[in-house]
Amino acid sequence: MSQTSEHQNIVAPLPPEPGATVAALPHSCAPAGDVAGTPAEDTPAKAAPRRPRTRLIGIDAARGVALVGMMSVHLIPAATDDGGVSWAWLLSNGKASALFALLAGVGIAFSTGRRRPPRGLAWRAGALSLLTRAVIIAAIGLALGYVVGTGDAAVILAYYGVLFALAIPFLRLSTRGLVVAATIAALVMPLVSYALRLELTPVPEANPTLTDLVTDPLGLLLQLTLTGVFPALVWIAYLLAGMAVGRAVLASRRVVGQITLLGLALALASSLLSMLLLTVGGRGDLLRADAVQTMDFELYQETLTWGPSGTTPTNSPWWLVATAPHSGSPLDLAFTIGVALAVLGACLLLGRGLQPLLRPLAAGGSMTLTLYSVHLLLVAAPFPRGVLNLVVQVVLLLTFALVWNRSHLRGPLEELVWRATDAVRRKVMGSPGAHRAPATTAGS
Repeated sequence: MSQTSEHQNIVAPLPPEPGATVAALPHSCAPAGDVAGTPAEDTPAKAAPRRPRTRLIGIDAARGVALVGMMSVHLIPAATDDGGVSWAWLLSNGKASALFALLAGVGIAFSTGRRRPPRGLAWRAGALSLLTRAVIIAAIGLALGYVVGTGDAAVILAYYGVLFALAIPFLRLSTRGLVVAATIAALVMPLVSYALRLELTPVPEANPTLTDLVTDPLGLLLQLTLTGVFPALVWIAYLLAGMAVGRAVLASRRVVGQITLLGLALALASSLLSMLLLTVGGRGDLLRADAVQTMDFELYQETLTWGPSGTTPTNSPWWLVATAPHSGSPLDLAFTIGVALAVLGACLLLGRGLQPLLRPLAAGGSMTLTLYSVHLLLVAAPFPRGVLNLVVQVVLLLTFALVWNRSHLRGPLEELVWRATDAVRRKVMGSPGAHRAPATTAGS
């Protein structure tokens, strides 16, 4: 079984709004952008202190959980010696990547007004800085594609670049609007993807490169949006759900508790519904009868157990009611969004009283773009995979993050991205008429 089913959802953090506080533990978390921290509450956009006084360490810890989960899937075999699912794949396959994508949405919300969706010039600044980030992140991903083979891991960064660009039209939406948009995307986009891919010839799985951008731009666009391992048209549901969370009052224990319970309920309900439809409802027999016409039974069983390569197979519409890992079906999206919400909520709650315990994970989560890229290079190196490799990489990367964070607000790559996006934001906000445009408007 290929090690590429569960993949990296590392996002380069988004820059904070002008004057937003940065966290005490310097970091620029994946989805949150190049922020050096995750602010715990809204602050006036006046002065931007170098060191913030408060922050939600749980968000960084959740990113750390996702990072370690992704690493475990790349380094631990999918199957055990007796043919069962390994602990790494059982816990993380299809879930760690979903958590990363959802946290990317949280970061976008944090960088564009938090509870107050941007309007006017603030929206333009946020949109252009996000587009700049999208281009840089995609370029890094396409460059890594030359080094990392498909048998090593599927590089998600180019897909993330497209996701960030697709998020721009949704920046003005309130929490309620984002919840509605995420729900529609989770229900409709898998059906749209299935219908469109019926007319497309399957292409071999491959990590895209900068060469593809020049030689086959249309094919690259199709891969990143529709046919690849992390198709942006389907994955936008994770991003929108995360943006909705980022617009919520995450400093409130009650709100975080509601998010956690909602996640648990969503994960349980979607898995139960899928099981009922495939067993009691008899749809499983129909799925098997359709699928084995174009794939052997062993491959069918493997797809149900370990999941396909990012998209629902098109040999039976009943795949759309299954929750096969990493399949992008409506119920798979609901299940993984639920798990991501539950993990994020748990980390936020634990972060209120167990900060020292969570600090190593939070340090790693503060620079996921850097650590993810280094991890990919290590995965591509000729080192034997297994538990020892995983332990060594986790210890090395988290130790580096802890040491680096003592004297830097952002990781190395995060700093690079932040400088570019901050320059764009400053240029837009400093343009003529900036003083006349309202920065934000109240959101729900």
